[in-house]
Amino acid sequence: MKKGDILELEIEKYAFEGRGISKINRDSSEGETKYVIFVNGAYPGDKVKAELRRIKKSYAEAKIIEVIDRSGERVNARCKFFGTCGGCKQQDLNYEAQYKYKQLQVEEIFKKMGGFTDFIIEDIIPSDKTFFYRNKMEFSFSDKRWISPEEIKSAEAIEKNFALGLHVSNVFDKVLDIDECFLQSELSNKILNLTRAFFKEKNILPYSTKTHSGYLRNLVIKTSHHSDDLIVNLVTSSEDDSLMKEYVKQLTGGVPQITTIVNNISFKKAAIAIGDYENVIYGSGFISDSIGKYKFRISANSFFQTNTLQAEKLYQTALDFAGLNGDEIVYDLYSGAGTISIFVSGNAKDVFAFESVESAVKDAEENKKINNINNVRFIRTDLYKSFIPLVQEKNIPIADIIIIDPPRSGMHQNTVEDVIKINPKKIVYISCNPATQARDIKLLTKGGYKLIKIKPVDMFPHTYHIENVALLVKE
Repeated sequence: MKKGDILELEIEKYAFEGRGISKINRDSSEGETKYVIFVNGAYPGDKVKAELRRIKKSYAEAKIIEVIDRSGERVNARCKFFGTCGGCKQQDLNYEAQYKYKQLQVEEIFKKMGGFTDFIIEDIIPSDKTFFYRNKMEFSFSDKRWISPEEIKSAEAIEKNFALGLHVSNVFDKVLDIDECFLQSELSNKILNLTRAFFKEKNILPYSTKTHSGYLRNLVIKTSHHSDDLIVNLVTSSEDDSLMKEYVKQLTGGVPQITTIVNNISFKKAAIAIGDYENVIYGSGFISDSIGKYKFRISANSFFQTNTLQAEKLYQTALDFAGLNGDEIVYDLYSGAGTISIFVSGNAKDVFAFESVESAVKDAEENKKINNINNVRFIRTDLYKSFIPLVQEKNIPIADIIIIDPPRSGMHQNTVEDVIKINPKKIVYISCNPATQARDIKLLTKGGYKLIKIKPVDMFPHTYHIENVALLVKE
C-alpha cells in the first residue's frame, strides 16, 4: 500500500472534523490487523473510492475520488460553491446527523482523550436556524482569484486579479469569487455584489499580500437579530475620502436598510480584517443587539457571538450550570465585551470580569452603562500571567464561582494554577474547542475538582465547530 493507491472503502464511523473512518485488514509482523483509514468528506454508510494521500504506521489519510453508494444521511448541498469554499464543510450531511455526530465527538473527546468516566452528558442543543443564522460575515478581497477546473477548460478569457468572497478550503492565498452565501442574509448578498460591481467599475485593485500594494482588503457585514441595524465595514490599506463618499452613495441607494458604514484603515501586512484606526462614514458607527433581556452595542471590531439566538441558549446553559442564588461572587475570565458578565449579573452579588484586550474592556464598560448594571467590574489583565497579584492589589473578594470562556487554544497553565489557588466552589467552563477544554479540565481535576456534567451547543450548522459547557465542583 502506497501513496496514490485507490481503494474501495466502506465507511463505518465518523471522526472529528468530518473524516469518515474505514478499517481494512492488513498483514503485519503480528499477523493480520485492522488498519484505520481516515477519508475526508466521507460519512458512515458511504461506500467510496478514495486515493491515499498520507500513510503512517497506524493509520492513513485519503481523499474521495468517487462516492459509489451514498449514505442515507447524505443530502444535496444547497450552495453551488460547496466543496470549494472553505466556509461550510458538511452541508451535504442532513442536519440531524450533523448534531448527532457533534454530540458523539464531544463524548469521545472527554471519555477517550480526557479519560473521564463518572459524569453526565446532556443532550446537545441544536440550532433552530440552519441557514441565514450568522450575524457577521467577513469577506476578503484578493488579487488572486480561484480559477475553477471548468473555467480552465473553457476557451473564455478569465479575469484572475480580482475576487471578493471567501477563501478556498486549504488554500490560503486565493479567494473564491462568490455572488451568494446562505449563512448571513439575502441582504448581505446584495451588499456583497453591489460592492464588487462598484469597485470593479472604478478599476480599484485589491490589496496584494505579496507586493503590499492595492486598496481593498475586506468587506465585513454585521446585522442585528433583534433590530433592523446593519453595519458595513470596508477595510482598506489607505484613506480615500472622495471614493468612500461615492461608495456610500451607491451602497445606501441600493440597500437603504444599511444604518451605518465605517472604513477601517489597516497598515498591517498580515491579512487581518481589523484596522489601525477607523473612520465613521455614515450613521453612528455601531449597531445594537440583544441576548436575553440585555442590550449590547456592537462596533465594527468588537466581538459578539456570531449566532445570536444560540448565544442566548449557550449563556443560559452556563447560568443554569452555575446555579446562582444571588449571594455569590463570580469571576468571568476572558470576558471580552462583557456579554456573559452582564448576562449573569442579575443572579449574582458581584461579578469581576478579567480581559486582556483594551478595546474589549471599553466595549464592556459601554455595555454596562447601556444596561444600567452596577454589580459588574471590568478589569484589564494579561491572563497569560498570574492575575492573583491583581486580585490582592485591588482587594477583590475571592470568587465562589468562576466562569471561563477562553479562546480555542484554551487556558494558559498560569491561569489554570490561579483558578486552583482561588479555590472556588464551582467552575463553569465554556469552550469552542472541546479538545483543549478536556485537557484543561483534566488539570483542574488534579487540583481537587470533579467534572459533573457537560452540554454541547451547536452554534455553527454545516461546520465541524461545536461549543461545550462543563460544570466542575470542588470535591
